[in-house]
Amino acid sequence: MMLSFFDQFMSPTYLGVPLIALALSLPWILYPKPAPRWLNNRLVTLQGWFINRFTQQIFQPLSLGGHKWAALLASLMLFLITLNMLGLLPYTFTPTTQLSLNMAFAVPLWLATVIIGMRNQPTHALGHLLPEGTPTLLIPVLIIIETISLFIRPLALGVRLTANLTAGHLLIQLIATAAFVLLPLMPTVAILTAILLFLLTLLEVAVAMIQAYVFVLLLSLYLQENV
Repeated sequence: MMLSFFDQFMSPTYLGVPLIALALSLPWILYPKPAPRWLNNRLVTLQGWFINRFTQQIFQPLSLGGHKWAALLASLMLFLITLNMLGLLPYTFTPTTQLSLNMAFAVPLWLATVIIGMRNQPTHALGHLLPEGTPTLLIPVLIIIETISLFIRPLALGVRLTANLTAGHLLIQLIATAAFVLLPLMPTVAILTAILLFLLTLLEVAVAMIQAYVFVLLLSLYLQENV
Protein backbone atom coordinates (compact mmCIF):
# COMPACT_ATOMS: atom_id res chain seq x y z
CA MET A 1 0.00 0.00 0.00
CA MET A 2 1.33 3.41 -0.98
CA LEU A 3 1.68 5.82 1.92
CA SER A 4 1.18 9.54 1.67
CA PHE A 5 4.01 11.91 2.55
CA PHE A 6 1.73 13.41 5.19
CA ASP A 7 1.24 10.11 7.03
CA GLN A 8 4.33 10.88 9.10
CA PHE A 9 2.43 13.73 10.77
CA MET A 10 -0.44 11.53 11.96
CA SER A 11 -0.51 10.94 15.71
CA PRO A 12 0.48 7.29 16.34
CA THR A 13 -1.99 5.04 18.13
CA TYR A 14 -1.71 1.66 19.80
CA LEU A 15 -4.91 -0.35 20.35
CA GLY A 16 -6.84 2.83 19.70
CA VAL A 17 -4.93 4.80 22.34
CA PRO A 18 -3.06 7.90 21.03
CA LEU A 19 0.63 7.81 21.93
CA ILE A 20 1.21 11.55 21.76
CA ALA A 21 1.06 11.70 25.58
CA LEU A 22 3.91 9.16 25.71
CA ALA A 23 5.87 11.17 23.14
CA LEU A 24 5.46 14.27 25.31
CA SER A 25 6.48 12.61 28.57
CA LEU A 26 9.47 10.54 27.49
CA PRO A 27 11.84 13.47 26.65
CA TRP A 28 11.95 14.45 30.33
CA ILE A 29 13.69 11.13 31.07
CA LEU A 30 16.61 12.08 28.81
CA TYR A 31 17.69 15.14 30.80
CA PRO A 32 20.65 14.56 33.11
CA LYS A 33 19.91 15.14 36.77
CA PRO A 34 22.37 16.61 39.28
CA ALA A 35 23.99 14.09 41.59
CA PRO A 36 24.33 14.65 45.37
CA ARG A 37 28.00 15.54 45.02
CA TRP A 38 30.03 18.71 45.16
CA LEU A 39 31.10 18.43 41.53
CA ASN A 40 28.73 17.42 38.71
CA ASN A 41 29.74 15.50 35.62
CA ARG A 42 30.45 17.24 32.30
CA LEU A 43 26.95 16.71 30.88
CA VAL A 44 25.18 18.28 33.87
CA THR A 45 27.71 21.13 33.89
CA LEU A 46 27.12 21.77 30.16
CA GLN A 47 23.36 21.70 30.68
CA GLY A 48 23.62 24.17 33.56
CA TRP A 49 25.86 26.48 31.53
CA PHE A 50 23.40 26.42 28.61
CA ILE A 51 20.42 27.22 30.85
CA ASN A 52 22.31 30.06 32.57
CA ARG A 53 23.39 31.62 29.28
CA PHE A 54 19.88 31.33 27.87
CA THR A 55 18.19 32.91 30.88
CA GLN A 56 20.73 35.76 30.97
CA GLN A 57 20.18 36.56 27.30
CA ILE A 58 16.39 36.34 27.43
CA PHE A 59 15.71 38.07 30.75
CA GLN A 60 18.38 40.78 30.74
CA PRO A 61 16.04 43.36 29.08
CA LEU A 62 13.17 42.47 31.46
CA SER A 63 12.43 44.05 34.80
CA LEU A 64 12.63 42.04 38.01
CA GLY A 65 8.93 41.22 37.79
CA GLY A 66 9.50 39.28 34.58
CA HIS A 67 12.28 37.17 36.10
CA LYS A 68 9.62 35.03 37.75
CA TRP A 69 9.07 33.47 34.33
CA ALA A 70 12.68 32.26 34.04
CA ALA A 71 12.04 28.67 35.15
CA LEU A 72 8.94 28.33 32.97
CA LEU A 73 10.47 29.70 29.77
CA ALA A 74 13.79 27.86 30.24
CA SER A 75 11.92 24.59 30.75
CA LEU A 76 9.78 25.27 27.68
CA MET A 77 12.90 26.02 25.63
CA LEU A 78 14.57 22.73 26.61
CA PHE A 79 11.34 20.81 26.05
CA LEU A 80 10.76 22.20 22.55
CA ILE A 81 14.39 21.65 21.50
CA THR A 82 14.23 18.04 22.69
CA LEU A 83 10.95 17.34 20.88
CA ASN A 84 12.20 18.94 17.67
CA MET A 85 15.53 17.10 17.74
CA LEU A 86 14.02 13.71 18.56
CA GLY A 87 11.60 14.17 15.65
CA LEU A 88 14.55 14.12 13.24
CA LEU A 89 15.39 10.53 14.16
CA PRO A 90 14.05 7.76 11.89
CA TYR A 91 10.73 6.13 12.80
CA THR A 92 9.86 8.81 15.33
CA PHE A 93 6.92 11.16 15.70
CA THR A 94 7.32 14.92 16.17
CA PRO A 95 4.52 16.28 18.40
CA THR A 96 5.45 19.87 17.55
CA THR A 97 4.28 19.35 13.95
CA GLN A 98 0.74 19.36 15.34
CA LEU A 99 -0.80 22.83 15.28
CA SER A 100 -3.13 21.94 18.14
CA LEU A 101 -0.19 21.21 20.45
CA ASN A 102 1.69 24.37 19.51
CA MET A 103 -1.44 26.45 20.05
CA ALA A 104 -1.87 24.78 23.44
CA PHE A 105 1.60 26.10 24.31
CA ALA A 106 1.14 29.55 22.74
CA VAL A 107 -2.37 30.63 23.75
CA PRO A 108 -2.17 30.19 27.56
CA LEU A 109 1.27 31.81 27.82
CA TRP A 110 0.32 34.73 25.56
CA LEU A 111 -2.94 35.17 27.49
CA ALA A 112 -1.01 35.17 30.76
CA THR A 113 1.21 38.03 29.54
CA VAL A 114 -1.87 40.03 28.47
CA ILE A 115 -3.60 39.44 31.82
CA ILE A 116 -0.47 40.51 33.71
CA GLY A 117 -0.33 43.72 31.69
CA MET A 118 -4.02 44.46 32.25
CA ARG A 119 -3.69 43.84 35.97
CA ASN A 120 -0.43 45.65 36.70
CA GLN A 121 -0.58 48.60 34.30
CA PRO A 122 -3.91 48.72 32.43
CA THR A 123 -3.36 52.22 31.02
CA HIS A 124 -0.01 51.28 29.50
CA ALA A 125 -1.37 47.97 28.17
CA LEU A 126 -4.35 49.63 26.51
CA GLY A 127 -2.08 52.39 25.22
CA HIS A 128 -0.50 49.91 22.79
CA LEU A 129 -3.80 49.82 20.91
CA LEU A 130 -3.55 53.51 19.98
CA PRO A 131 -0.20 55.11 19.09
CA GLU A 132 0.40 58.64 20.35
CA GLY A 133 -0.37 61.44 17.93
CA THR A 134 -2.86 59.45 15.82
CA PRO A 135 -5.25 61.64 13.78
CA THR A 136 -8.82 61.63 15.06
CA LEU A 137 -10.28 60.07 11.91
CA LEU A 138 -7.87 57.12 12.10
CA ILE A 139 -8.48 56.29 15.76
CA PRO A 140 -11.28 53.68 15.22
CA VAL A 141 -9.41 52.02 12.36
CA LEU A 142 -6.12 51.81 14.25
CA ILE A 143 -7.78 50.41 17.36
CA ILE A 144 -9.35 47.63 15.27
CA ILE A 145 -6.05 46.89 13.48
CA GLU A 146 -4.02 46.81 16.70
CA THR A 147 -6.60 44.59 18.40
CA ILE A 148 -6.52 42.13 15.52
CA SER A 149 -2.70 42.11 15.56
CA LEU A 150 -2.79 41.46 19.30
CA PHE A 151 -5.04 38.43 18.94
CA ILE A 152 -3.06 37.09 15.96
CA ARG A 153 0.11 36.78 18.07
CA PRO A 154 -0.58 33.29 19.53
CA LEU A 155 -1.70 32.05 16.11
CA ALA A 156 1.55 33.33 14.59
CA LEU A 157 3.56 31.57 17.31
CA GLY A 158 1.88 28.22 16.71
CA VAL A 159 1.77 28.41 12.91
CA ARG A 160 5.44 29.48 12.65
CA LEU A 161 6.67 26.48 14.64
CA THR A 162 4.34 24.04 12.88
CA ALA A 163 5.06 25.29 9.35
CA ASN A 164 8.85 25.31 9.70
CA LEU A 165 9.05 21.80 11.13
CA THR A 166 6.47 20.37 8.73
CA ALA A 167 8.20 21.86 5.68
CA GLY A 168 11.58 20.51 6.80
CA HIS A 169 10.27 16.99 7.40
CA LEU A 170 8.48 16.94 4.04
CA LEU A 171 11.59 18.14 2.20
CA ILE A 172 13.76 15.51 3.88
CA GLN A 173 11.29 12.76 2.95
CA LEU A 174 11.03 13.96 -0.65
CA ILE A 175 14.81 14.08 -1.16
CA ALA A 176 15.31 10.72 0.59
CA THR A 177 12.69 9.13 -1.66
CA ALA A 178 14.35 10.64 -4.74
CA ALA A 179 17.77 9.30 -3.69
CA PHE A 180 16.32 5.82 -3.10
CA VAL A 181 14.57 5.78 -6.50
CA LEU A 182 17.56 7.14 -8.40
CA LEU A 183 20.11 4.74 -6.88
CA PRO A 184 19.60 1.82 -9.36
CA LEU A 185 19.01 4.17 -12.32
CA MET A 186 21.62 6.92 -11.90
CA PRO A 187 24.02 6.14 -9.04
CA THR A 188 26.02 9.35 -9.45
CA VAL A 189 22.92 11.52 -9.21
CA ALA A 190 21.72 9.44 -6.25
CA ILE A 191 25.01 10.03 -4.41
CA LEU A 192 24.78 13.78 -5.02
CA THR A 193 21.18 13.68 -3.80
CA ALA A 194 22.30 11.82 -0.66
CA ILE A 195 24.93 14.51 -0.01
CA LEU A 196 22.21 17.14 -0.40
CA LEU A 197 20.07 15.17 2.04
CA PHE A 198 22.89 15.14 4.59
CA LEU A 199 23.35 18.91 4.31
CA LEU A 200 19.60 19.43 4.59
CA THR A 201 19.53 17.29 7.72
CA LEU A 202 22.20 19.50 9.29
CA LEU A 203 20.11 22.53 8.35
CA GLU A 204 17.03 20.96 9.96
CA VAL A 205 18.98 20.37 13.17
CA ALA A 206 19.71 24.10 13.24
CA VAL A 207 16.08 24.93 12.40
CA ALA A 208 14.85 22.67 15.21
CA MET A 209 16.93 24.60 17.75
CA ILE A 210 16.32 28.06 16.26
CA GLN A 211 12.53 27.67 16.11
CA ALA A 212 12.37 26.64 19.77
CA TYR A 213 14.49 29.67 20.66
CA VAL A 214 12.34 32.02 18.53
CA PHE A 215 9.16 30.68 20.17
CA VAL A 216 10.44 31.48 23.66
CA LEU A 217 12.07 34.75 22.56
CA LEU A 218 8.78 36.10 21.19
CA LEU A 219 7.00 35.11 24.40
CA SER A 220 9.61 37.04 26.37
CA LEU A 221 9.05 40.09 24.13
CA TYR A 222 5.32 39.91 24.76
CA LEU A 223 6.08 39.65 28.46
CA GLN A 224 8.41 42.66 28.27
CA GLU A 225 5.58 44.80 26.90
CA ASN A 226 3.33 43.97 29.86
CA VAL A 227 5.70 43.87 32.83
